[in-house]
Parts: sequence; structure tokens; C-alpha cells
Amino acid sequence: MNVVEPRYVGQAAAALLLKMSEKDLCRISKEAGFGHKEVVGIHEEYFFTIDELRMLTEITTQTVN
Repeated sequence: MNVVEPRYVGQAAAALLLKMSEKDLCRISKEAGFGHKEVVGIHEEYFFTIDELRMLTEITTQTVN
């Protein structure tokens, strides 16, 4: 059985996984330089790799502590 793993996670799913709002995720990711922006229809959306999500988790937990 072949399992296909997504290469990127959209900002809504990333925000849910990181337990933060999309607005906060966009702000933090822009400051840290993570994610890449794509135009989807008339909207801009950020996509993140799993490694970027891991690094964002580290950044946000360091900020809190």
C-alpha cells in the first residue's frame, strides 16, 4: 500500500496543529521567514513544510518560556 504524505500544509491546518489563530501564525511566520505564499483564487494563502511547522513550534514555545 502506497501512502502519500502531503509536502505542504495550508495555513488553516497549520494554525489548527499549532493551536493558534491564522492571524498569529501569519504574523509569526512572516517574522521568522517561514512558509511560502501562493495566490489561491483572489486570496493569498501560506503553506508550510513539516520542518517549518516544527521550527515554528520551537519558536513559539521558547517565546512563552
